[in-house]
Amino acid sequence: MSWHEIVERDHDLQNPTSREKIELAGEYLRLAPGMRVLDIASGRGGPALVLAQRFGCRIHGIERLESFAATARERIAAAGLEGLVDIEVGDASTVPLEPEGWDVALCIGAAFVWGHIGDAAEQLTSTVRPGGGVAIGEPFWHEPGRAEEDFVDLPSTVARFEGAGLDLTGLVAASTDDWDRYESLHWRAAVDEIAAGAEPEFAATHREHVDRHLRVRRHDLGWAIFVGRKP
Repeated sequence: MSWHEIVERDHDLQNPTSREKIELAGEYLRLAPGMRVLDIASGRGGPALVLAQRFGCRIHGIERLESFAATARERIAAAGLEGLVDIEVGDASTVPLEPEGWDVALCIGAAFVWGHIGDAAEQLTSTVRPGGGVAIGEPFWHEPGRAEEDFVDLPSTVARFEGAGLDLTGLVAASTDDWDRYESLHWRAAVDEIAAGAEPEFAATHREHVDRHLRVRRHDLGWAIFVGRKP
C-alpha cells in the first residue's frame, strides 16, 4: 500500500478542511439538484458525499487508487446516495474528459495531477459549460513572493487560477485547527502501523512528515478551495 493509503485510512475528508467549508464552497458554486459535477481525484469520496447530501447534485468521481475508490463506494452505499454519486477508477491525467459537458468540475487537493493550480484550472475549465463552476483545493505560502514546492503566495495562486480564464467567486481557507486535525489523523494511523511492525523506512518518513508540519507548514503554508466561474 502507498503512504497515503495507510495514513489516510481514517480520513473522512482528505484535506485540511471541514464539512462546513465544503458546503460553503458548494454555495459559492451555486450547486443545485440535478446539476452534473465532475470530481477529479475523488479519493475516499468525502467532498462528493457532502455535496450530494447537501445540494442533491449528481457527481461522477475519478480516482486513481482502487482502495480509495472501493471505500468511497462503500460510503456512498451506506449513505444511500448510489443514485447521485458514482466513482470511476482511472488516472485523470489520461482519462478523456468531456468538453463543456459538466456544470461544475472539482479537484479538491490534487492539482498535482496536472501540475499546479493553473494547470488544473485549464483542464477543468475546458470540461465545464460557459457559466459553469470550477473549484480547486491548493496550498499557498503566507509569505509574499515565496515560491517553493510548486506553490506560490496567495495573490500569485489566485493569478494562476484566473489565468485559465476563470472569474474568482469564492475563497474557502483552512485554519490552523484544520491543518492540525488533518495531520493528526495521519500521525495516529502511522503510529498504529509502526506499532504493528512497519519497516524502519516507514517510521523515518512519518517523523519527517511530523517535523515538516511543526517546523514549516503549520505556520508558513496555507490551503484553500478556490472557486471560480467560466465566462
